[in-house]
Amino acid sequence: MSIIINLDIMLAKRQMKSNELAQKIGITTANLSILKTGKAKAIRFSTLQAICEVLDCQPGDILEYVTSDK
Repeated sequence: MSIIINLDIMLAKRQMKSNELAQKIGITTANLSILKTGKAKAIRFSTLQAICEVLDCQPGDILEYVTSDK
């Protein structure tokens, strides 16, 4: 099982660059990159809320749960 981060998809739909989003939500582009690549171990609800506000989306548009096949 894993959580997939679909932030790139939402950025493309909103025609927004990563550095613009990072600036608007107040985090570094490096931290946003870690989140986008799925290497982040956690995300603060305040960060998720800020992303959703800026991208005008729901948390489920960004986070996806996928089961692994055994």
